[in-house]
Amino acid sequence: MWYFDFRGRAEISRLLLAAAGVQYADDRIKREDWPALKPKTPQGQLPILTIYDTATLPQSLAIARFLAREFGLSGKTNLEQAQCDVIVQTTEDLRAEWVKVFREPDETKKAELQKKLVEEIVPKFWKIFQDTLSSNSSGYMVGDGLTLGDLAVYDVMEIHTRDYPDLIKNFPQLQTHRQKVASIPNVKRYLENRPVTLF
Repeated sequence: MWYFDFRGRAEISRLLLAAAGVQYADDRIKREDWPALKPKTPQGQLPILTIYDTATLPQSLAIARFLAREFGLSGKTNLEQAQCDVIVQTTEDLRAEWVKVFREPDETKKAELQKKLVEEIVPKFWKIFQDTLSSNSSGYMVGDGLTLGDLAVYDVMEIHTRDYPDLIKNFPQLQTHRQKVASIPNVKRYLENRPVTLF
C-alpha cells in the first residue's frame, strides 16, 4: 500500500487489512518524493495497492472494496454488499463536506463553513449512521458481523470526534459502535501502534 504519511484516503484500507490480520507493506511517501513517483502510478494519484507484484490498483474505494471482498468483510449476501456500498458512499459525502472546510482559503468563509459543518452537517450524517445501527440488532452497521461499512463509519468519524468531542454525546449508539470496532483485537493493536497524524 502506497500513500502519504497520514490517514486520509488510505486509512479505510489500512483498517480493513488490520481487521483481517493481514501483514502488508505500509509505504508512506514523503511529499518531496511524490513528484518523482507520480508518473509511475496508474492514475497519477495515491493510494495505490500492489498485489504480489502482479497487479496495481488505484482509487481508494476500489482498493477498499477489493480488500473487503478478499477478506470476507464486504457482507455475506448481495443485499448486504449493497448496504455496505450505501454506507461507504454516505461516508464519502460527509468527507467531501469536511474537505470543503479544510480547503477554503478565505478565513471568514472557512469559519462560516466550519460552523455549518459542526451544527448541521455532521449531526445530519451521524443521525443517518445511528439510524442504520438502530435498524440492525447486531450492533454492526450491516449483517451480524464487522464489515467495510463499520470501518468506513469509524474512519470518517475520527476527525470529527477529535475536533468536536462533545458531539458524540448526542449519539450514544454511535459511541458504543466506535468502542466496539476499536476493541476488536486486530483493530485495537493497529490503532495503538499506528503513527500519529493530523488527519
